Amino acid sequence: MTSQANKEVVIAGGGIGGLAAAVACAQRGVPVQLLERAAQLSEVGAGIQIGPNVTRILQAWGLGAALAQVAAFPEQLQARDAQTGQVLGTLTLGSRAQARYGAPYATIHRADLQGLLHRAAQSAGVDLRLGQSVQGWQGSEAALQVNTAQGLSLQASALIGADGVWSAVRQKLLGDAPARFTGHLAYRALVAQADLPTHLRSDQVTVWMGPRLHVVHYPVRSGQWLNLVAIVHGAKPEQSQDWDQAGQTQALMQAMGAVGRDLHERLASVPAWRQWALHDRAPVSAPGQMAQGRVALLGDAAHPMRPYLAQGAGMAIEDAQVLAQCLSAGSVPVTQQLQAYAEQRWARNARVQSRAIRNGRIFHATGPVALGRNLSMRLMGERVMDVPWLYGDGPISGNQ
Repeated sequence: MTSQANKEVVIAGGGIGGLAAAVACAQRGVPVQLLERAAQLSEVGAGIQIGPNVTRILQAWGLGAALAQVAAFPEQLQARDAQTGQVLGTLTLGSRAQARYGAPYATIHRADLQGLLHRAAQSAGVDLRLGQSVQGWQGSEAALQVNTAQGLSLQASALIGADGVWSAVRQKLLGDAPARFTGHLAYRALVAQADLPTHLRSDQVTVWMGPRLHVVHYPVRSGQWLNLVAIVHGAKPEQSQDWDQAGQTQALMQAMGAVGRDLHERLASVPAWRQWALHDRAPVSAPGQMAQGRVALLGDAAHPMRPYLAQGAGMAIEDAQVLAQCLSAGSVPVTQQLQAYAEQRWARNARVQSRAIRNGRIFHATGPVALGRNLSMRLMGERVMDVPWLYGDGPISGNQ
């Protein structure tokens, strides 16, 4: 089976990064063919946080109203000690984020974000083909021939690997080692707020920090549900590439150890957890790790990161915005467009990856380091917890 496309951009992967890239490119007049290996688009239930650097882009794509219908917009982020329950610091979000950064801080169910991006891609005329996984490609001066394992052959101007942390496109392009296990296990859960006692319901982001662990919870789905993630240290599971394994409450409680009464009560209120092993890569060290020739990488395929800065999806959406800007840059050759994309993105992604690793050490600190963390948060509060270099910068700056 062969399809002759007019040198479209082929995007491998229909997750958040791939859909975002498809939307951004199509809105700028760049024809897109989106390939997804799954037979249908589906996303397991989990929440994500998206800061003003990300919501600003979604608004620029005309998705602000759709976002407002499904997201929650917390008024504050609160840090607490996992053992004592004491409030360590508070960062005001809500109107402050809007005023300072020109866009809100939002929390959203991952499936809701994927859904609104999917609808936007359809509205923009993106050609989405399900059940197609990229197997390889051959290049020429004029174009690429992209081949799928299912027998599809596409003539493309470029191939974008947005196929996640276990990216097949990355493996063929760079041939490097698989993503590394971080030594951290994440347990996640979604609970209807109506099913919780009143004092356990929440309209804010709360981070509990303790020795070798932390817990974060926040509202999603217009505040009707509460998303919880507990991260502990542990051994690599046998099926480490399956992020949605069944996790047991008993195993989580044992790994958490002696936490305070407030946190213990909240964890015990969750009827079921799912577990996955966290993987990442060393921070990007050169633009060549994000683009070579007519092939580029985006999102987790390029820079999988630990979730301790809540920017995995955010960096993929920023990538998408810059990619579309570069690919719509007039008569510049595609290879130069992709090189420009990589040069604009690699250092920022590397900074976020590095900061996420650092945050993990701070969140999970023990002994004197934990005491110093708690003291600095009490004394400086918002100055420690805010991230102006992140929220106020990016493809669409807060000053625009």
